[in-house]
Amino acid sequence: MSTPQTLEVPDGVDRTTIETPRGSFAAHVVRVEVPRAHVLLVPGWTGSKEDFTQVLPLVAAAGFDVTAYDQRGQYETPGSSDADYSLDGFGADAVAVARSASDAPSHLLGHSFGGLVAQSAVIADVAAWRSLSLLCTGPAALGSSPARPLDRMVAAIDAGVPLAEVQNAVRGAGFGTEPADIEAFLAERFTRNDRTSLREITQHLIDAPDRLDQVAASGLPVWVGRGERDDAWPYAVQESMAERLGTTVRLIDAEHSPGVQNPQGLADAWLPFLTSH
Repeated sequence: MSTPQTLEVPDGVDRTTIETPRGSFAAHVVRVEVPRAHVLLVPGWTGSKEDFTQVLPLVAAAGFDVTAYDQRGQYETPGSSDADYSLDGFGADAVAVARSASDAPSHLLGHSFGGLVAQSAVIADVAAWRSLSLLCTGPAALGSSPARPLDRMVAAIDAGVPLAEVQNAVRGAGFGTEPADIEAFLAERFTRNDRTSLREITQHLIDAPDRLDQVAASGLPVWVGRGERDDAWPYAVQESMAERLGTTVRLIDAEHSPGVQNPQGLADAWLPFLTSH
């Protein structure tokens, strides 16, 4: 769960809704006068577009149009009990948002669960993309474990436990320790998740398959990065993923959420890749 350090929206960042053939998606965007290309940012589990808000002006300053959006059923993007919450469905959503935001292929970055979605988006429509960037993610599911009991969260959602109680259990000792405005945002964001979306995203983190060979076969340029202290996916797993994709892992002074913990560090590590492609 990414925790923003500020809720201030920087100058030049616009709140908007992107209309696509697959529905409406809440987004934060920056548009430049003569863009090099468009960049699409995909948030992770229990995240939102706000996980990238402080990064957007840094990407735009390098000459890119940039879009961060709430995935289907996340925060300000509506969901429904009969929506397509398959991993392929989330990937198709990313393709639809990118194609609605730009007439040309986009650079694509996925954070955490968003990295699994980004891989699905590449498999779905490689022509939609200029490059793929994977941040603090892995080649497949995390799985459920005593340290990360995702199966218990799925069971709680299935049992109808109020999302406020689910959030309390997820945050544990960290609950109530942030400034009041941040706590209010975290509570609002979590409880506005569509229950089915949250349940299915969590299930994907338990059992999503490894389709990295299909991603590698796309031939897209790939960047892989993680926070220096991020072991959501074990270090060795992330290093193996990068090797299979023909690259190495770039380290950022952060934990699991560089976009909120060190946006400048993320930009410094990532923008040279974007500008070279």
